[in-house]
Amino acid sequence: MKRDNAIFDIIEREHQRQLKGIELIASENFVSDQVMQAMGSCLTNKYAEGYPGKRYYGGCEVVDESENLAIERLKKIFDAEWVNVQPHSGAQANMAVFMACLKPGDKFMGLNLSQGGHLSHGSPVNFSGIMFQALDYGVRQDNGYIDYDQMEEVARRERPRLLIGGASAYSREWDYARMRRLADEIGAIFMVDMAHPAGLIAAGELDNPLRYAHIVTSTTHKTLRGPRGGIILMGKDFDNPWGKTTPKGEIRKMSALLDSAVFPGVQGGPLEHVIAAKAVAFGEALDPSFKDYQQQVRRNARAMAEAFVAKGYNVVSGGTDNHCMLIDLRTKYPELTGKVAEKALVQADITVNKNMVPFDSRSPFQTSGIRVGTPAITTRGVKEDMMGEIVELIDRVLSEPENTSVITAVREKVNQTMKQFPIFAY
Repeated sequence: MKRDNAIFDIIEREHQRQLKGIELIASENFVSDQVMQAMGSCLTNKYAEGYPGKRYYGGCEVVDESENLAIERLKKIFDAEWVNVQPHSGAQANMAVFMACLKPGDKFMGLNLSQGGHLSHGSPVNFSGIMFQALDYGVRQDNGYIDYDQMEEVARRERPRLLIGGASAYSREWDYARMRRLADEIGAIFMVDMAHPAGLIAAGELDNPLRYAHIVTSTTHKTLRGPRGGIILMGKDFDNPWGKTTPKGEIRKMSALLDSAVFPGVQGGPLEHVIAAKAVAFGEALDPSFKDYQQQVRRNARAMAEAFVAKGYNVVSGGTDNHCMLIDLRTKYPELTGKVAEKALVQADITVNKNMVPFDSRSPFQTSGIRVGTPAITTRGVKEDMMGEIVELIDRVLSEPENTSVITAVREKVNQTMKQFPIFAY
């Protein structure tokens, strides 16, 4: 068969872009060679609608073993009672939870999208905002932390059926215990979307929401450093902090609803090659070296946040507890939009994304901020002693975002520096 040079040339150009640049998008990472190999394996040929041992197709005996291995490894990582590894993405994992727990028109509550919330937590153009009634809570204007008092006030008044913790751009730890008490008080289901900090949680660097939440969802491709995909989990004794346990019959009842919501509710056949790659990533997360990696992610993030503050930038909430930070550009460069900043930095081979900041004065298409994260550069071996240098390069670009000479000089420095930090052998 003739080689498709058009597409493989595109793939190689993307490979070179990743090799040469500094990747600071908080939701991106670099997978290992063996995760890549599993993703490109012959398992992509197998249709396997249903679940292990209960498929709608024959010939699933082997992929059943792979999926079961992914399930068992994921349970071990998070001390879970039940998991589903089939969601194609975090958004579809969230959709399955909505379908299992809510009826169209029901109220639910999540973090305001303009203050760090996620698209699938109530955007009016997303299924969550189209099919259900979205309520929100926000962050405090004085310190950038979640405003739990406001959350409780709105929840007690509106009594949502589902309360969501988790964010797309929030750099602090969550008070899961307080949110669970609130959910119990108003009779709501408590769900946590841990997509961003999942790897840190897996390594014990942040609190495990399975101790508190009825249901937890996540992606597998951010700090967890696996292939692009989603997962759903339930804890063993998620009422335990209050001296109670949930009967296993109730867990089985909810898990059956969630299984049915994934398939046939919102998806067809699972991507068994992706599930195999998830299993590989879960195995890597169980290795002691993964904790070392996550600790370095946090050290790098703290050092980077401190470097931004030292340069006069407003880091929302003043710093970070996890892998990411949100930079409000208005303090240092009042006229600079996140859109312009992103474009200029990308031209310099420093990849970030524009992002709304709390109480933003601009639209989501312009924004007043950028989101920055350290998982990908940490995977490449970059340590905290380079964070100041990276922030210096960023500042050089943002001080003159239309100066092509500055951008060219920074890009050359970036490309030369990143030669010292390979990705993987593929």
